[in-house]
Amino acid sequence: MLSSKQIKSGAELYSTGEKRSDSNDELKFITELGRSLLFTVHPKKVAMRVAEALRAETGALICAVVVELGQIGLISSAYSIGTESPEPEFLDRSRFKKWLDFMPAQVSVWSDSDEEFLLKKDGLSFEYVSPLHIDGTVKGAVIAGFASRKDCTESAHRLIDAATQIAAMSLNLTSHYESTIHTSISQAKEEHRKFTEVIVDALPVSLYVIDREYNIVTWNRHREVGIQGLPRDSVIGRNVFEVLSKYPQNQLEQEFERAFRTGRIERIEQRTTDRNGVTKHWLVSKIPMRNEEGEVTHVITVGEDVTMRVEAIHAVGRAEKLAAVGRLAAGVVHEINNPLATISACAESLESRVSEGVYGESEDVDDLREYLGLIRSESFRCKSITNGLLDFSRMRTGNRFPIDISPIIKSSAKLLSHQQRGEDIRIDFDIPAEIPLVNADEGQIQQAIIALSTNAIDAMPHGGTLTFRVIVDEGRLTVEVQDTGIGIAPEDLSKIFEPFFTTKEVGKGTGLGLAVCYGIITEHGGKLAVRSTPNVGTTFSIYLPVSLPEEEEEIDETF
Repeated sequence: MLSSKQIKSGAELYSTGEKRSDSNDELKFITELGRSLLFTVHPKKVAMRVAEALRAETGALICAVVVELGQIGLISSAYSIGTESPEPEFLDRSRFKKWLDFMPAQVSVWSDSDEEFLLKKDGLSFEYVSPLHIDGTVKGAVIAGFASRKDCTESAHRLIDAATQIAAMSLNLTSHYESTIHTSISQAKEEHRKFTEVIVDALPVSLYVIDREYNIVTWNRHREVGIQGLPRDSVIGRNVFEVLSKYPQNQLEQEFERAFRTGRIERIEQRTTDRNGVTKHWLVSKIPMRNEEGEVTHVITVGEDVTMRVEAIHAVGRAEKLAAVGRLAAGVVHEINNPLATISACAESLESRVSEGVYGESEDVDDLREYLGLIRSESFRCKSITNGLLDFSRMRTGNRFPIDISPIIKSSAKLLSHQQRGEDIRIDFDIPAEIPLVNADEGQIQQAIIALSTNAIDAMPHGGTLTFRVIVDEGRLTVEVQDTGIGIAPEDLSKIFEPFFTTKEVGKGTGLGLAVCYGIITEHGGKLAVRSTPNVGTTFSIYLPVSLPEEEEEIDETF
């Protein structure tokens, strides 16, 4: 009998497994297992097929299905590594009987003690047990034995639990078939179909299936939601090109044709932008389905939202670039500033001598005055760039303490209005009366807000509305700087926080402003994000963690 210290829920085991990056193989396994059991009417064959498929898919040393089916008796089957036929003796029957009597068994359990193992197999050091519910009661289990605990990954955990549900459904049906000859096979098929639909609907991916005539035969729940979602009843049986009319038909047809012709899985990366300017990244997979003769009869299309993964990759790359530029800036800025200061001082000195009439009043002197002015102004422009680099490379520790961000936003807007930057710019505020404090450096946050606001005004050369918005969520405060300007092209969105990248004209931007803002917000433990639609506008969002009140220390007055 399993001790309480050795019993873990499936949810706890979740955290010890290695996360599987690709859900398509799991989907394929579940689909093929469900299909292979569709016409299996004997409980022994169900147990054999589930045990064999699980051992091959999970890499376990041994997988077994054991179930007590009333009048039929004990049904059991197990496959171990390196064998092509079921194991003859693998079950410790007395332990299994104790487990079945003791276990309320509503959740999966595990054990790493050989004194508790239900299976008998050399080299076994970890056992995962998923209970089988037959007619609402636990009558058995799907058991997997591993050489080590780390081999029972998160993916293996999901596959075992999913296979247990399929096995339970199949054993429910087959036990009824064995107990009564009047059980309808068509009813069993329908139950299998519904159960498979439930599994497919539960997967966190968008999925649909087409046949050889390009007609849709399956359309899961995730394909029904979202802006591009369509109800299942309205698409089943229709031509896929008619339903997905917004996609280029030639490209879509070529993708399906390759899947039918080659029988190979094809993965395609796509990017979409909704009407609010939110960009999503998708990994779309075309998965061929074969019949028993090996012919490709259907193609499964799976769309997985990989936005978080792509953004994480971009963030890592961006951080590496920022670090490299920071190191470069710290090393060369001071060396550049010294000759720039000399050039600027010499230009000012010569300008003073020209003004004093040392060189007379000829046309050449006018040219000299113009050139000296250019030298001086360009020197100051170079100085502003190097100062920006120096600011970019600095560690921004600052004086951080809980502050109210509302007056910072309003003072930033006031400074912008005094600069008279841009024409016909209207400034709106959408700030709640009471907002939580954030732990931040006031000057640095104001620097970031002013930089974002300046960019927003520059993006509205013909006027528009600049809106400052504060949104309070659980544990997080969001400051949005929104404009109604020209927007940012989709291909530029992933590059705007990179140092020296700018869409402004030469001489009107250094490409360091957003990079500095990104560094400030990141060092505050926050996040800077953007969404934009060309010719509609852009919204920059600053996410900052809310400052939690310090707990008062308890004073011990015992003497």
